[in-house]
Amino acid sequence: MATIDELKKVRLQKLKSLQDSGLLAYPAKTKRTHTIQEALDNFSKLSKAGKDIVLVGRIMALRGHGGATFLDIQDGTTKIQVLIKEDKLGEKGYAFFIDHFDIGDFVEIRGILLKTKRGEQTIEAKDYKMLAKSLLPLPEKWHGLQDIEEKLRKRYLDILFNPEAKEMIEKRAVFWNSIREFLIEKGFLEVETPVLEVTTGGADAKAFETHHNALDLDLYLRISTGELWQKRLMVAGFEKTFEIGRQFRNEGMDAEHLQDYTQMEFYWAYADYEMGMKLVEEMYKYIIKETFGTLKFKIKDFNVDFSKKWEKYDYQTIINKYAKINILEASLPEMEKQLQKLGVEYDKKGFNKTRAIDNLWKYCRKNLSGPGFLINTPIDVSPLAKREEKNPKMAQRFQVIVAGSEVGNGYSELNDPVDQNKRFKEQQKLREKGDEEAQMFDHEFVEALEYGMPPTCGFGLSERLFSFLMDKPARETQIFPLMRPK
Repeated sequence: MATIDELKKVRLQKLKSLQDSGLLAYPAKTKRTHTIQEALDNFSKLSKAGKDIVLVGRIMALRGHGGATFLDIQDGTTKIQVLIKEDKLGEKGYAFFIDHFDIGDFVEIRGILLKTKRGEQTIEAKDYKMLAKSLLPLPEKWHGLQDIEEKLRKRYLDILFNPEAKEMIEKRAVFWNSIREFLIEKGFLEVETPVLEVTTGGADAKAFETHHNALDLDLYLRISTGELWQKRLMVAGFEKTFEIGRQFRNEGMDAEHLQDYTQMEFYWAYADYEMGMKLVEEMYKYIIKETFGTLKFKIKDFNVDFSKKWEKYDYQTIINKYAKINILEASLPEMEKQLQKLGVEYDKKGFNKTRAIDNLWKYCRKNLSGPGFLINTPIDVSPLAKREEKNPKMAQRFQVIVAGSEVGNGYSELNDPVDQNKRFKEQQKLREKGDEEAQMFDHEFVEALEYGMPPTCGFGLSERLFSFLMDKPARETQIFPLMRPK
């Protein structure tokens, strides 16, 4: 069996021969008259007319039968059979095609539509043209790419041969567009906020660092989709805004976490977290139905029905139930002891009570099927949320729980500049002690709050929700996930 290099050498020879004959191997223009799907949809009318049409696509199969050759060509819509006959093209034209065209090449076919004796819809070629000569052979049709790393590295080939991969990308587009449609219908304005920031904010995460040469300024890639910027827009008088964009977190990779991914965040003035929960439940049902056509899913080991009444999960109660510890009363050493007893591994660098509580919760959440809302989270783990008026130790926060994880996070936004200033100082102390996920002190944001921000509900969801609904690891539901170079 010939090696890839040997096959490439043969194709390079065909390319040279093609060019030596005075033909372009990579022309810029095509005279296409119809997509393949359009031709098939109007097959009866076009075939009866007997007029030439021009179709284009990639050769996916080649079958020779004496003086005739059958091809399958595929464009972005579907595929069709092509009949190349010596008596139609002439001996030289037919031989030239056989000598120069391979599976994988992009071609233009001019001809008429007809049905073969077997009844297959076909275009019979009167002329052909090379649109792009492929130099590497495509993977074997029936097996394609088998190794998952190779599939992700050469995603373009996986998509070409794997209908599920193409369908996933199409669903991904519907997913984000349906969020956009829902929010615009509800009166939200789509905005864009900076990706490069002097100070990161809006999440507990480690940022990527970069340098701005023109300003000679060290910057960070944002870790939230404009949370502190959109709140500034609330100060500015906007009442409903949202953004869909990329954000970046320089942290570990697993089935649920990526470093570079899409997130949506909305901010709604004169609304609180209880109003936010009602809107979010309505939004989830809308986008899930629009994208998948159903509200019932098998995710990991859970059967999740988004149409049923959503649960309310109390943070302290859940941890008491599954981790056997009262987080409001336990000391840090007691929490560490319980984490070790439960077999939970955690980063000891900069470890503090906030991280301890978070690790206990992450251990417990895997027991919850959802859909539901996690409520009554401690203010210690919610530095940007309003306090509960009746219980200041708790935050007015909600998180969407599905299949043992969070797939959405929102709260009544903290708009008290004095309280915000105090919490930023507390976060800064944690950073100084080594907690790289603690939030940075954003003095300019506090100043904006001092001018006054109305009561506001904020909420964000990432593509983790989409990966959960697909029941696949997060990176497999990205179109081109980051891969380590070979």
